Amino acid sequence: MHQPSHAQREDEIFDVVDAHDRVVGQATRKEVHARKLLHRAVHVLVFDQLGRVFLQKRSMAKDSSPGCWDSSCSGHLDAGETYINAAVRELAEEIGITTLPERLVHRLRLSAASDTGWEFVSIYTLRYDGPIAINPAEIERGEWFAPAAVTQAMSERPRDFTSTLRKHWGAVSGAMTSDQ
Repeated sequence: MHQPSHAQREDEIFDVVDAHDRVVGQATRKEVHARKLLHRAVHVLVFDQLGRVFLQKRSMAKDSSPGCWDSSCSGHLDAGETYINAAVRELAEEIGITTLPERLVHRLRLSAASDTGWEFVSIYTLRYDGPIAINPAEIERGEWFAPAAVTQAMSERPRDFTSTLRKHWGAVSGAMTSDQ
């Protein structure tokens, strides 16, 4: 498994997209973020058989939302990469879960806006009960939580959570509850 030794590289190349999520060019991570160009990302929420969700506390070395609680894994799409392939890659890189694309369930798509960091975001869920191996370059720590506890903590301390997780949590956690 490939695990980066640092939280992010400024020279990574991302697809730049238009308001309809169509590729219009490419730029480095640094340029995309500095110029607030529209680009793509994925978030995956991992739920166990007890219905708990695994959340990560982002490394303080991250360039956005350092030290905040976030989805089980999240990340940008590399240039030319599909959303589902990025989700599978991020699961392996960040929390050591190797899975097949067909095991992921697409739950929601967010449009690019200031509260998503100008990212179009596809959110997936995965049912998983195996070991998790966090990548310390990406994640400070991770924990399993009851969804109701996450909802309560978000209402009491919203700044402890990334804006993207806050934006999609209610819809995704509700869908998981109705699936059980």
